[in-house]
Amino acid sequence: MTSSLVQSVDWLTIAPPTLTAVVALVVLVADLFLPPERKQLLGWTAIGGLTAALALLLPLRDGDRSTFCLTAQAQAEGHAPACSYTADHFTLVIQLLVLAGALLAALLSMDETRERLPAGEFWFLLLSSAAGAALLPASRDLATLVVALEVASLPAFALVGLKRGDRMSGEAALKFFLSSVTATAVTLLGVSFVYAATGTLHLTEIAQRLDDVPGQLQTLAEAGVALTLVGFAFKTAAVPFHFWVPDTYVGAPLPVAAYLSVVGKAVGFTGLILVTVVAFPSYADVWGPALAALAALTMTAGNVAALRQLSTRARSAVRLLAWSSVAQAGYLLVPIAAAAYSSDDQVGATVAYALMYAVVNLGAFAVVALVARTRPENRIADFRGLYASSPGAALALAFFLLNLAGLPPGIIGLFAKVTVFSSAVDAGLGWLAVIMGVNVVIALYYYLRWTALLFRAPEGAAPEGAPVTHRGSAPVTLAIVLTAAIGVVLSGYPQFALRFATGSLF
Repeated sequence: MTSSLVQSVDWLTIAPPTLTAVVALVVLVADLFLPPERKQLLGWTAIGGLTAALALLLPLRDGDRSTFCLTAQAQAEGHAPACSYTADHFTLVIQLLVLAGALLAALLSMDETRERLPAGEFWFLLLSSAAGAALLPASRDLATLVVALEVASLPAFALVGLKRGDRMSGEAALKFFLSSVTATAVTLLGVSFVYAATGTLHLTEIAQRLDDVPGQLQTLAEAGVALTLVGFAFKTAAVPFHFWVPDTYVGAPLPVAAYLSVVGKAVGFTGLILVTVVAFPSYADVWGPALAALAALTMTAGNVAALRQLSTRARSAVRLLAWSSVAQAGYLLVPIAAAAYSSDDQVGATVAYALMYAVVNLGAFAVVALVARTRPENRIADFRGLYASSPGAALALAFFLLNLAGLPPGIIGLFAKVTVFSSAVDAGLGWLAVIMGVNVVIALYYYLRWTALLFRAPEGAAPEGAPVTHRGSAPVTLAIVLTAAIGVVLSGYPQFALRFATGSLF
């Protein structure tokens, strides 16, 4: 019996999240010995570690490696081994997304850690969260999935509340913490029910055994599936589990808000894809309609709330991006719901859309961080006349907003929305496609209103008569340039995102 518990370990396969975690520990220890004037070295160490973790994805590009497998038990039972960690193509694409997103967030954080935030704690927490986010897409059993989810989430609570003495930061961290703990409790209850009904934690084995659950355990299995989905709905900020998002983004440091909007969202959606498509395919008639309804509610609530944001309100720029993030979550839910109705690879549409959204949303946050150096209230009105003072930043933000709206020249944004729309139509969800079309039109108003403001005549000017100039540091400028360049490349070749997301390039 003991031989069935022996698991194989492939160290190269687990290298990306492992290296990220090791660098986090190195930064934590180094912080004890570095003098205050050299704390910036911690930031460059974190950036170097994330870059190295990204490079370690290259040897895994074939997408056919697994580790922590119950090989002896599989041989005895005559079937393929069940593995807890799998580096398939889906895993590698999501790891690329979260590690690159963390890298861009790290670039945005260099100024904050030099001026406002404690450097050692910040970099340790960011790298720890990124390590959990990189582990999650490779998780193929419920225990590893929940652990990875919490490793990604727990440091994020502290990151949100890291602005010491700031009441809004503390309130945002508390709301984020309470909502996430609730989600975790619900998820764990659902996981325990699923384990009780099936006797296994591995996702592929759960999918097989749910078809043969004894009658007296059927209700327990159904309750477990439902509770697990509710828990992940919290993590994805799906309506009505979205209430923490606006206040959390507004109260958090700007780089942390950018990180949560991309990496945090990728974590939630990755977990949702794994439990629905891999573990619970036999319950597609339950989670398919539920996710379709959540998608419709989420995109509508997010867009309507974003539409109501006042440009003169303090922090309205971040609040609009927060509500926009909720609406985008609705679009991301559509292909997952469609996967319940179609045998085609609908999940690839979600991954492709997530890649587009990550690039342009991080770029938008980077420009907001640039403007916030001279206009710390973060109002949308502060962006009026940005083209007159910083033409490059204005053009970049306009490009990012048009991508989020799905308008040319943001071809990748349009392509991503068409891909999601097509997945709904192909799955026979015509009503959801109509609701999505209406929401895209609603979103055009607030995205275009902000874009038009960039090119209006500025209201104020510097004492010498010139517009207020927004000068960014090298890391912030690099983040804007990188996101804009990637967005332009993808707009020139939008098929690349879909082919990359679905694995046809490998």
